[in-house]
Amino acid sequence: MDMNRVAPILVLLMLSSTIGGCLWWEEEEEVVIEGGPFSFDQDRPITTWYHYAGSVSAPWAVDATDPEAVSAANITANLSGNSAPFFSNATYYGTGFDTFEPTIGITGSGAIFFTNWNGLGDGTHIIRSRDQGQTWEDVGPFGMSDDQGQTPNSNDPYIYVDKFNDKLVKFDMHALTMMFVEYSTDDGETWSAPFPVEGYYAPQDHQSIASMPHQNALVGDVVYVYCINTGSPAAGAQCSRSLDGGHTWDPQRIGFPSNSFPQCSGLHGHVAGGIDGAVYRGNPSCEGPAVYRSLDGGYTWSEHTITTEVGMQQGWHSHEVATAVDDAGNVHATWISNDQMPWYAYSRDQGDTWSEPMMVAAPTVTESGFPTIFAGAEGRVVIGYIGEVNDVSANNSTVGGVGWGGYMAIMTDAFAENPLITSVAVNHPEDPLDITSDCGNVRCGGFGDFIDVEIDDEGRPWIALAHNAAGFDEAIIGTLTEGPALYGELAYLSPLPPGGNSTLKMS
Repeated sequence: MDMNRVAPILVLLMLSSTIGGCLWWEEEEEVVIEGGPFSFDQDRPITTWYHYAGSVSAPWAVDATDPEAVSAANITANLSGNSAPFFSNATYYGTGFDTFEPTIGITGSGAIFFTNWNGLGDGTHIIRSRDQGQTWEDVGPFGMSDDQGQTPNSNDPYIYVDKFNDKLVKFDMHALTMMFVEYSTDDGETWSAPFPVEGYYAPQDHQSIASMPHQNALVGDVVYVYCINTGSPAAGAQCSRSLDGGHTWDPQRIGFPSNSFPQCSGLHGHVAGGIDGAVYRGNPSCEGPAVYRSLDGGYTWSEHTITTEVGMQQGWHSHEVATAVDDAGNVHATWISNDQMPWYAYSRDQGDTWSEPMMVAAPTVTESGFPTIFAGAEGRVVIGYIGEVNDVSANNSTVGGVGWGGYMAIMTDAFAENPLITSVAVNHPEDPLDITSDCGNVRCGGFGDFIDVEIDDEGRPWIALAHNAAGFDEAIIGTLTEGPALYGELAYLSPLPPGGNSTLKMS
């Protein structure tokens, strides 16, 4: 670890430093901190914050660089070990392709895969970068021509990497009635034929797929589970499993316990599988945000409410509870509350009990949407969302506002008593991703229903977004140019070049 760049671990030094908060839309104001744990060898960017989470009784961020604010919040600052601050900066890279409801997957080679939505006729294609987002190419899968996909229509594109086998899985929904699974074991160079899944409920919507090692597997060592939204609380979510690597699928079954019928929502977030054979999907219960768990390979499910103290947004993201599982099998969840802020909680016992909920938005963020989460090594988590500081006017002009930005909240020690959160915005305030006044509460541009976040094997987090402001919905991918690794040794990531608006290719 580079001790010249990692912040000192003595909390006493923190108490001797003085620095006020910084608003991220201000002009290029440099923040210079003399001494203390947040003293780095370069100036902190205006798009980076170090803070503590808000609580149910005090649901606002606490600036970790402000000793008075930390003291007033009765926080005992531990900035040593896995909680040591790292200098962090973020950016995004344009792809030159459009997107809708962007999802990403990253294989062991470091190749990044991103969904390129083409709608009726061409179907979803997958674009690939082998140079950490600098350049992108279309890798199909192609049908009869280089323009048409093997599945000629897609309402919800979805890409997933089975981390246990380094297998790329493409999951397409056709006209809300039929779904197909295609896969690649060679980084998208070749693809399997489309395998139809077993479905009976229409519409087939908001599909999601995951894998986990399980003794029920008949071919290979993992079971695949997918779940769909039915759009009906009475029917709830429906799920199916494949025991033979995605070739054949069980008939769809209810994705919730039979004794909790009917459900209060038929909508759910993405499915996540763990090393311990458990699989999870986020979904509101009738009491609040919840996680549903299966221990038998997706055949039966139990319901686990996270909290009854922090409700869920009643707008576009009222159904979205995003889940992730870290390398040790701990479960992490995030959702947007009824005050439109992102909240987070974790479970260390497969969802049976949960931590106190934490409000994880960066300081100055007043509104958010599109929650997503991914976990790396034990206790290391990245939460993605779009956020806004000041609202824009009804005619989409920015009146004292900066539009919507893509955010990542990074925790390297989520289980600490007061985990330090390093939040970054991937876009500059003068380069908003969207200027729809209530984008966090409605479907807007290429965001569609959801965005996605993942961590590569180096430990670098990546967030899939759309740049909607110019009307082209270009797929962009945000990441840390500098910051802590979320896998392996807690050390600095290798630097990446700056990106931003100059990398956009659609015009």
